[in-house]
Amino acid sequence: MNLKRNNTLNIIQKTAIIVLFTSSLTMSTGFANDNDSAQLQKVFHIYASDQYVGVVSDENAVKELVNDKLAIANTKYDNLILSAGSNISIVSEQVFNKQTNDTIILDKLDSLITIETDAFALSVNNEIAVYVSDLATYDEVVKNLKLQSVSEKELAELEKRKHSQQSLPELKNNETRIVEVNLSESVSGVTQQTKPENIMTAAEAVKYLLRGTLEEKVYIVQSGDVLSKIASKHDITSAKLTELNNGVDENSILQIGQELLVTDYEPLVNVEVVREKKVTEEVQFKNQEQKSDEMFKGDSKVIQEGSNGIKETTYLIHEQNGIQIDSSVQQEVVVKEMKNNIVLNGTKIIPSRGTGHFSWPAVGGYISSKMGNRWGSFHRGIDIARPSDYTIKASDNGVVTFAGRDGSYGNKVVVNHNNGYETVYAHLASINVNIGQSVPVGTNLGIMGATGRSTGIHLHFEIIQNGKIIDPLSLVRQ
Repeated sequence: MNLKRNNTLNIIQKTAIIVLFTSSLTMSTGFANDNDSAQLQKVFHIYASDQYVGVVSDENAVKELVNDKLAIANTKYDNLILSAGSNISIVSEQVFNKQTNDTIILDKLDSLITIETDAFALSVNNEIAVYVSDLATYDEVVKNLKLQSVSEKELAELEKRKHSQQSLPELKNNETRIVEVNLSESVSGVTQQTKPENIMTAAEAVKYLLRGTLEEKVYIVQSGDVLSKIASKHDITSAKLTELNNGVDENSILQIGQELLVTDYEPLVNVEVVREKKVTEEVQFKNQEQKSDEMFKGDSKVIQEGSNGIKETTYLIHEQNGIQIDSSVQQEVVVKEMKNNIVLNGTKIIPSRGTGHFSWPAVGGYISSKMGNRWGSFHRGIDIARPSDYTIKASDNGVVTFAGRDGSYGNKVVVNHNNGYETVYAHLASINVNIGQSVPVGTNLGIMGATGRSTGIHLHFEIIQNGKIIDPLSLVRQ
């Protein structure tokens, strides 16, 4: 029953089309004198969109040509209402000598007849981009463009909010919602006639609008780029790339920063999305240092313990075609104040007290032996040999607590820096300081030698912290 009804509707539709196009043919008649009418014959002048086509002897052949062309097109585009795009006019005339070549004229007319249909032209920035069948399909295209960047649920919620009189509820922590979904370009539509082959489905139109057209762009050569790699990246051949750039070929040496013309698809329509997001963030405290001339240099103390803060921040996030291009703070609420960690550092310097910074105790030289196991025993410090000057210098401010001979150390000097550190200087040829003497950093303690157990002239140097030896190389600055 449904099949019969559909066939009937198709017949009625096609009949209506044929009647419609038959009625679009314009007829005019030219007359001769009544006395000559018996000898006259009628011919028909054909015009297509104001272009003269020729003369034929049978006007019905013209009408049949139009109707046949419509019928053929209708079988291919049975979901569209078609019409002859060319405005065909027929002007009759009475002539004495009827000379026509209908076949040639009808063939010429056949090439001029275009089949068109009503469509909805979608324009981008006032230029027609695609044709769809109707307004409903146009609306579907616009909706599906937006759905490339947001979900159907998000879009539905946004549309619902737009029509609601209620104010938006406050965002929850880590909640995100859509504020706007717009097309960057001006998109509009109008009913126009076009060829049926120009009509796109909604899916085809969306794909074309997002892909866009090929346009020339400038590419900046990066480290490691070669011509073939650049061509492949932009979906073109190396030959096309060399064609776009005069003087560049496969043998060219590309320079970093060099500009090359390439081609890339430029979307006709860009989808912009604005999201609102609320997050709870931890605010990291910073370390701040303050100076005090009442504390000795090298001493420090914390006068305020650092603690992280907490804030609730609402961001406006801008996206284009699914890629974030901008983010700004819309609102910020401090939940817990952050406190910086404040350290007070002493700046007071006296010759008898160390700063905690150790200088190289010799004039040049190199390390001939490091701290560690050596020759079956533990070497407690470092050996410095071949200086440019044999002077031994105090590594930091302090007070001499030992100055004399000490077994395998030979001539030795010990300096107490009165901050937990001591330094030891051994194998000296001579000593220039006395016990109890304050020695600022750089003071001449004596002359490098080879006294005690020594294989040659050098300085044995130790650093002791709170009674424990430590590697001088971890503290000394050469």
